[in-house]
Amino acid sequence: MYYGLSTFAGFLIAVMIAINGGLTNLYGVYTATVIIHVAGLVFLCIWTLVKREKKTVMDTRLPFFYYLGGAVGVATTVFNNVSFGYISVSAILALGLLGQSIASIVIDQFGLFRMPKRSFNRKKLVGIAFITLGIVLMILPDAV
Repeated sequence: MYYGLSTFAGFLIAVMIAINGGLTNLYGVYTATVIIHVAGLVFLCIWTLVKREKKTVMDTRLPFFYYLGGAVGVATTVFNNVSFGYISVSAILALGLLGQSIASIVIDQFGLFRMPKRSFNRKKLVGIAFITLGIVLMILPDAV
């Protein structure tokens, strides 16, 4: 089930990049980014009201990096919007996934952000090499 949800999330990200890129073409990078995130906030507010979940009070202080997800999300949206129109949606997605793969290997190796440590093995290098080769083959026709 979780693999299916992750695959569906990848599908949604590709759709999101295309829709956000169209919005960027109309309003510009930064205005589109604000519109995108305000729309997300409105959706979450409505979702919260519909779900009627009980509010919980946090009785512990969270590390500062737990709050950086929003900043990373805004940066990701801005970078995708800037790239839209210059490279294909598939290239944006593939390059983003390469970056995510490399970052996740580093996070796993060192146990960053309180994640459990998972040792690096050479199989991961082979995977990264195949991803990189695929991206080069995907982008190469556009570069020529």
